[in-house]
Amino acid sequence: MAEAVLQDLPADKAGRYAVVRREIAAVIAGEPDRTARYATAASMLAHAFAPRFFWCGFYVVDTAKPRELVVGPYQGTLGCLRIPFGKGVCGAVAARGETLVVPDVDAFPGHIACDSRSKSEIVTPVFDRSGALAAVLDVDSIDLAAFDDVDRAGLEAICADLLTVA
Repeated sequence: MAEAVLQDLPADKAGRYAVVRREIAAVIAGEPDRTARYATAASMLAHAFAPRFFWCGFYVVDTAKPRELVVGPYQGTLGCLRIPFGKGVCGAVAARGETLVVPDVDAFPGHIACDSRSKSEIVTPVFDRSGALAAVLDVDSIDLAAFDDVDRAGLEAICADLLTVA
């Protein structure tokens, strides 16, 4: 297994995402367990982008309730336990299958406030090898408009690397 260093990261976001993506890929290489892959990604992303990433983690599609997300591996304060498809930012991404960048969560219709300190959010879908939704990666910030297209591209690339076996 590769050792994750995550030291002396580039100051620019695009460069930082590129380094973190390589490090995550090195650590999870050959690991078939989805929980281990997601936990590693959440931990490394939270560390690399702290304190901007106030909450960083996954909501996983519940196999018993396939139109519902259940909290998975994450870093941060207490997360919501379950989110129905179509509800809040995570549920909207689960229903649409595409990344959403929300500069002001209070302006998002139906936003779910798991932690009232969250001010902006980016949520990216994670698909399995068959193309079915497996999870969403949710990142929150206490700052308004904390995320942009550089974050979108970086997180989408990392999520593509997290493809699960099934």
